Amino acid sequence: MKPPGHPVRLLVVEDEAVSREKLAGYLAAEGFNVLTAEDGNTMRKLMRDYAVDLVLLDINLPGESGLTLARELRATSDIGIILVTGRTDEVDRIVGLEIGADDYVTKPYNTRELLVRVRNLLRRTAGMARPAAEASVFRFEGWSFAPERRRLEAPNGELIKLTRAEYELLSALVSRPGVVLSRDHLMDQINHRIWAPNDRSIDVLVGRLRRKLEPDPRSPTIIVTAHGEGYVFTAEVTTGG
Repeated sequence: MKPPGHPVRLLVVEDEAVSREKLAGYLAAEGFNVLTAEDGNTMRKLMRDYAVDLVLLDINLPGESGLTLARELRATSDIGIILVTGRTDEVDRIVGLEIGADDYVTKPYNTRELLVRVRNLLRRTAGMARPAAEASVFRFEGWSFAPERRRLEAPNGELIKLTRAEYELLSALVSRPGVVLSRDHLMDQINHRIWAPNDRSIDVLVGRLRRKLEPDPRSPTIIVTAHGEGYVFTAEVTTGG
């Protein structure tokens, strides 16, 4: 986030000019500093030249798709990413979450709802940047997780990068080991966005965490499914400074 007094900078990546300028104008009227790009090359140039807080990224772009660009952004930073698309195919949505997008909206979207999603994501980003009142480290199965620094260290000492959603999910799970947490409860802990009925995003996020934590993600022993109920963090957890 920017220092106090500096407007938050958003980047709208959308190839359709009317939609791009309409959204940019709406967000600018809400007090944001807004940049626009029509393709991946322009996006990269603006990202090099400016400090950007959040990217609104259309999936259906000419040339490189928004999914490809989202994967590239996530590989190099933890910037906020909201995917925007006219498609209703659930596969795109799941793939977007798997590669590390923070949120997803489908056209035609309500601009006020999109604004809420933008502000919620920025609020979470600011919250993670603030020092925690109490520095705690959770240790389990040789892993070390420091939520206030969003730092996850593997048993071999390797630092494992977490997206915001992965950080929030792991924080919720590790803070209540041995307790079955329902999907609804976990949804409440993850970014407080508006969830669709029968939303399976939690399952996608659990799968992402398992691939980072579990020796064999297909036979998990740390994050275990409680069929019909939710998930339980089964590893023994100790805490310390």
